[in-house]
This record gives sequence, structure tokens and C-alpha cells, in this order.
Amino acid sequence: MTDLDVSKIKVVFMDVGGILLSNGWDHVRRQKAAKYFDFDYEEMNNLHNFIYNVFEIGSISLDEYLETVVFYCPRNFTKFDFKEFMFAQSEEQAEMLTWLKSFKKQINLPVFAINNESKELNNYRIKTFGLHEIFDGFFSSCNLGMRKPDPRIFQKALEIAQVKPEESIYFDDRPMLVNAAKKLGMNAILHEKFQTTKNILEKLTLKE
Repeated sequence: MTDLDVSKIKVVFMDVGGILLSNGWDHVRRQKAAKYFDFDYEEMNNLHNFIYNVFEIGSISLDEYLETVVFYCPRNFTKFDFKEFMFAQSEEQAEMLTWLKSFKKQINLPVFAINNESKELNNYRIKTFGLHEIFDGFFSSCNLGMRKPDPRIFQKALEIAQVKPEESIYFDDRPMLVNAAKKLGMNAILHEKFQTTKNILEKLTLKE
């Protein structure tokens, strides 16, 4: 982003899945689960698509989600086994997580997460991967009752951080969500590879 004026940036916002970690429960992980536990993926995915928005904004628990999309009929595996599988799908993105933990110690700007995630997965990922070492707070869909690309989640983050849109920089791996932030006037950047995002973030240390 060549036209970024780093002198104006007062806060860094960032997605989690697809940048620091793998996506928590996307179609790739659901397909993997269907194969591992040997059930019909299409049937499960149709139910998932029907209820997942409600799940991600914290209106239902993980148990309630699973009772709807998987355990609506007898299974030869337990809910505990399935949860363990779900949690195990979260993995570090190469280089980024370790580097960001080091980078956070070098920068005085606050760094916040803006992410769509269900409560149980969100809590698990924060604790397991030490995300408090990077983020000063989490604007997570499960806690705010709204999810990206709803503009209100970005507006709430800006309001709480007490910054104007042009005083923020936001990274996401999904073009649609980058565009949603741009429409509000945020400096939104598409994360495509580690080195490019690293180079942009390092420019923020030059203003200090």
C-alpha cells in the first residue's frame, strides 16, 4: 500500500483466521471432519449454512450447534470426540504468529483483533496460541452479537478504540471484508503473504 501515511495511524486492527492461524471451522475443516467421522458432508453443510451465522454471533453454544448439524441422529462417535477434532484443526500460519509476538514488543500502537468466531473456538484459540501476546483486545463476533461484513462491527471497534477510520489500519485475508472496511474509510489491506504484511507493519515503527 504505497499511499499509506503511517504518521496518521493510531491503531492496528487484524483478522485472526487466515493471517495468524488457520481458519477455525471453514468448509475445508468440515469436509475433513465428514471424511474422518464418515458422515454425509452435504447434509451436514446444508444445516451448517442455515445456522452458522447464529452460532458465530454467540446466540447458541457449541453444543447447540453440534446438536443441530451433526448429532440430530445417532452417531458412532461422541460429541466430546467431535469437539476435540474441531479444536485440533487450528494451526499456526507459517512465520506470522511468531513474528507478530516479537513485533508487538517493538511498537507502541495498540493492536486489536476483529474476527468472526464462535465463542468456544475463539476462547480456545486465544488461550492455546497465546494471542494476548499480540492483541490488546478482541472484537469477536461471538461477543459483539454481529459479524463481518456488518459495518457495525468495524464502527464499534473504531468507537471503542477512539480513532477515526483514517487513523486505523486493518488486515484481512478476504477481499470482501477488506472492501467492507474500506467503505468506512479505514486503511484496509488484503493479507496475501507473510513478507508483504510484515513490510507494511514494519513501516509503523518508523513513526515512533
